[in-house]
Amino acid sequence: MNNYQFIAVLFLFFSCSIVAQNRMEIKANIQVETKTISVEQSIIYKNTTSDTLKTIYLNDWNNSYSTKTTPLAKRFEEEFSTKFHLAKSEERGFTVVTSMKDNITNIPLEFERLKEHPDVLKVKLDLPLLPNESYTISLNFLLMIPDASFTGYGYTKSKDFDLKYWYITPAVYDGKWHYYSNKNLDDLFIPKSDIVLSITHPRNYRVTSELDFKSMEVNNDNRAQTTILSGKDRIDTYLSLHKFPPYRFVQTDDFILISDISEKGLTSTAKAILTDKITRYLSTHLGEYPHKQLLVTAIDYNKNPLYGLNQLPDFFRPFPDDFQYELKLLKTALKKYIDNVLLLHPRDEHWLSEGLQIYYLIKYVEEYYPDMKLFGSLADIWGIRSFHAADLKFNFQYFLYSMEIARKNRDQPLTTAKDSLTKFNSNIAGKYKAGVGLNYLDQFTEDINLSDLITEFVHKNQLKPTTINDFRKFISSKTNKDINWFFTDYVNTRKKIDFKIKSVETTEDSIILTLRNKRNNSMPVSVYKLKNDTVTDVLWVENIIGTKTISLPKDDTEKFALDYDNVIPEYNQRDNYKAVNGSFLNDKPLQVRLFKDVEDPNYNQLFFMPLVEFNNIYDGLTLGAKVYNKTLLRKKLNYRFSPQYGTRSKSLTGSTSIYYTHNLENRNLFDITYGISAGYQSFAKDAYFTRIRPSITFSFRDDTDFRSNKVDQIMARYVSIDREIGDLATVVIDEPDYGVFNLRYTHSNPGIINYSRFNTDFQLADKFSKLSVNYEFRKLTKSNRNINLRIFAGVFLGNNSDPNSDYFSFALDRPTDYLFDLNYLGRSENAGIFSQQIIIAEGGFKSKLETPFANQWMTTANFSTSIWRYIQVYGDLGMVKNKFSNPKFMYDSGIRLSLVEDYFEVYFPIYSNLGWEIGQPNYDQSIRFMFTVDPQVLLGLFRRKWY
Repeated sequence: MNNYQFIAVLFLFFSCSIVAQNRMEIKANIQVETKTISVEQSIIYKNTTSDTLKTIYLNDWNNSYSTKTTPLAKRFEEEFSTKFHLAKSEERGFTVVTSMKDNITNIPLEFERLKEHPDVLKVKLDLPLLPNESYTISLNFLLMIPDASFTGYGYTKSKDFDLKYWYITPAVYDGKWHYYSNKNLDDLFIPKSDIVLSITHPRNYRVTSELDFKSMEVNNDNRAQTTILSGKDRIDTYLSLHKFPPYRFVQTDDFILISDISEKGLTSTAKAILTDKITRYLSTHLGEYPHKQLLVTAIDYNKNPLYGLNQLPDFFRPFPDDFQYELKLLKTALKKYIDNVLLLHPRDEHWLSEGLQIYYLIKYVEEYYPDMKLFGSLADIWGIRSFHAADLKFNFQYFLYSMEIARKNRDQPLTTAKDSLTKFNSNIAGKYKAGVGLNYLDQFTEDINLSDLITEFVHKNQLKPTTINDFRKFISSKTNKDINWFFTDYVNTRKKIDFKIKSVETTEDSIILTLRNKRNNSMPVSVYKLKNDTVTDVLWVENIIGTKTISLPKDDTEKFALDYDNVIPEYNQRDNYKAVNGSFLNDKPLQVRLFKDVEDPNYNQLFFMPLVEFNNIYDGLTLGAKVYNKTLLRKKLNYRFSPQYGTRSKSLTGSTSIYYTHNLENRNLFDITYGISAGYQSFAKDAYFTRIRPSITFSFRDDTDFRSNKVDQIMARYVSIDREIGDLATVVIDEPDYGVFNLRYTHSNPGIINYSRFNTDFQLADKFSKLSVNYEFRKLTKSNRNINLRIFAGVFLGNNSDPNSDYFSFALDRPTDYLFDLNYLGRSENAGIFSQQIIIAEGGFKSKLETPFANQWMTTANFSTSIWRYIQVYGDLGMVKNKFSNPKFMYDSGIRLSLVEDYFEVYFPIYSNLGWEIGQPNYDQSIRFMFTVDPQVLLGLFRRKWY
């Protein structure tokens, strides 16, 4: 196509779209080998406000990859990912703007990148932009495309391009400028524009986009071709350039759906039938789609999958193939469809579009798969079908995931800006709470059909700037019920829903029911009347402040239940039942289950789990059981009783505990946990200890920034230790039994790039008192070097313990752990592999030196830095002071293999006070290792990025 033909296409396009507010013409030349795109672009920006503008802000999100300090880079750091930080410079992208000028006067325009937003351009106009006038900016810039491994978008390993937010776009101005940085949230806020996109690319590549295809022409050199696309009223910027495009185009009666979402075992015909079913559902409930094509990608789905389905391996399929494909495609298409037609602020008002997505997922399954279980076909397997979880419907997962974060006291208001949400709230809990909430509102507003009203609202506001307030006013105008509670308490706060049937009384002709609202909110609750476990009637009770008593005609009702059909996301459902007659056992009978299960509010549950484990080298294989009340969702009160029998020691051991967690909302002090634990366990051959440990812990965080990893804790406890030594014991006890009062303060900020931890520890016992401080700092530098520094200092304030015993002394390399806190595999071993286990505490040395303890004071410093990848060099320095002797200077050094930091490490000593250790006899016994086997500790390694 020559220039005259291209101008003709533009003229035809623009003449058909004179009502458009903004227009963009983009001419891009893609160089595959250099991963660069040279762009000539014009932006026609229309001022739709009554203000006169002297500056315009442009989004250049490709530049968010430019350095290790951009908001995007910091986002990766906050979610414990080092992929971007460790990447090579050529793997990160950037933008170079070579020229920017007024298209009419050809005058160069002044522009700058914002300091805090390097992916936003501030442009100073040469002439003010008056209300309802337009301004045309011409740009030339070069894009270096980032590696696709960071966000899913960019340059792939197969030398293909998946591009999103790649060209420069205007920001939204509605009285103030709405611009912000890319944080891998797919939430760019731009005004709708008419677009003409001309892409020059190698002939063996194909372009896929939501834009309409206009023409294609092979260039004169016969090696490249130019593809021209256009679209009206567009906000989507996704573009695919693949040698072998994976997309399927399915023409339906409603629109063309383009997708590369796949499902093994499903034929193309079956996929086409399901696609038509989904497009029909979308058009019915969300109105006619304004464009010819809707593009949904596997990248979209993988970034926001159906959690649960996405974690199942390909060979393990408890759900039918068509069901899995259907829901994957539907969830992704719903989000894309809503985002393309309902122009909400995607960062500040995201909850409505996400809530509508989940709401219609719920409705879809209710309509087409009403009997689908949460576990799929697994629910029918012997053993699994006895669990309460096997009885639950598929849609229960939305309540379960949203309540998971609420029970942990980490939920956030739905109105929280998307970039301020934790990953779990952003990707899962917030969306699910919004969808469940809309369903809650739907059930409550019995005088309207909320689904029909949403269809009307979307159609009325299609492709118009829309706000949450518009939605609120629209729905409120259609119902006679007061729904202010939904937008104030449910959406805008962290207030939990928690009701209780306080009492049921009967008179000659009435049943007097008293309900209690345990939280400070105005949300309604449904009350069900049951007979023979069958619902006979339901009513909604509103405005329960404290308690509310209602009188009902006396009938044959046997039991009352709150939210019997589980529509309301209630914090605690265990007190929702009350029998009209009889004792509390009639409310909820006791149920004993094998293994942990989902909470069943119909019963008082008790769980039993057999235990078979390798306790340690003293007990050998241990057999036992755990009796407990803990369910999948966290409870405030947790108790456990675990008797065990050691096959090697022929002894009965075990432990028990009871703890209560008091969650505090909207305060820096967010958690108070108190309780007591007791245990009887072995610590050497034929040697046992009894530990009783009452404690209380106060946890603090910044209540305005849940994404911050900073946590402060104050713990007070008393540890009572009694020991029993048998005839076959190989240990000698020098100290009598003891009790220690322990007060600890800890401040931690466990980042992946910058890590710090500070704690103080005070201990008071009959024969000693001691104080210690510990500070640890780690940093991954811009040059990708790990630097680790730890400083420890401890002093005895008083020490009247046996001078010939170091049981309570500070340890240089292996603490005696007289409080039994550390997870030693072989606690009392002096030789063999178990004696080589190291836990970095107190002195933190790795070599076993001649003065391993200090009964007066000790100060040490541990340092390590990386040589190559996980190989580091370490060095330790310290002063050790014992009574009646001079301080001794101690040191060691060696090689550290940090395979998984803090979890799996190996230390090879080289040089220390002992000389060259590597050349000494029995060097293999000097090697130390750190190995964590506690599954809860290991799970924390994977959970940290979510919370």
